[in-house]
Amino acid sequence: MRTYALQPVIRTLLLLAIFLALPGLAQQPAPAIPSTGSPDLDGYRTSRISIYTDDFGQLARYRAENAALAPPAAGVNRVVFLGDSITDYWKLPEYFPGKPYINRGIDGQTTPEMLVRFRQDVIDLHPAVLVVLAGTNDIAGVTGRSSNEDIEANYASMAELARAHHIRMVFASILPVHNYTHDAEESFALRPRERILALNQWLKNYCAENHLVYLDYFNALVDERGMLKRALADDGVHPTGDGYKIMASLAEKAIQKALAEK
Repeated sequence: MRTYALQPVIRTLLLLAIFLALPGLAQQPAPAIPSTGSPDLDGYRTSRISIYTDDFGQLARYRAENAALAPPAAGVNRVVFLGDSITDYWKLPEYFPGKPYINRGIDGQTTPEMLVRFRQDVIDLHPAVLVVLAGTNDIAGVTGRSSNEDIEANYASMAELARAHHIRMVFASILPVHNYTHDAEESFALRPRERILALNQWLKNYCAENHLVYLDYFNALVDERGMLKRALADDGVHPTGDGYKIMASLAEKAIQKALAEK
């Protein structure tokens, strides 16, 4: 008996079975983002899946504004502030009236995300000075676990890119956090003080070794318990208007120091 005549039939049946299974496969739920053990952070990370998969650096956020921004006029020292929500929420024109200071902060970002958009949101804007405030979300694990060494490597990459394009660099310390309010408890727990202190010490040393300006927000905002002063933040992380006033004064001095250095 010949059996090879059945092969086309079997092949057709196999293909039909695969075709019928496809709708069921397509309806399978997408894999969940791994839990961090912190419900609020898990919810936040889940809400950002489209960002992490479609536009990790969030280049779309400032693309149109950058395209509409003319190059700085001769003699104008443009300054770019790069950072996360602490920078994003900072209304720079209110604290630096008349200054050519550009806000390029994005809520929730970590240092790897900032590196993705570094060319578009920093280099291509031709600033004289760059002020970087970053790292608190890396510590919290917003885009995944990061060691201090990972964060330090990203800081160094930013500095090297800025140097290559003749941009003077100001590195701001990571701010302290507090847990004086219920809203602050989880954010505080995700940002161990010892990691903040270690990264700030690394930044201070790196700036000294590489002739960069270190902007010490931490010691101006910290209280006697080593936490962010209660009056300067309601949620334990983001400064109030009074907090931003203190930061603005320190930032302006750091910017002028960077401009004065050869």
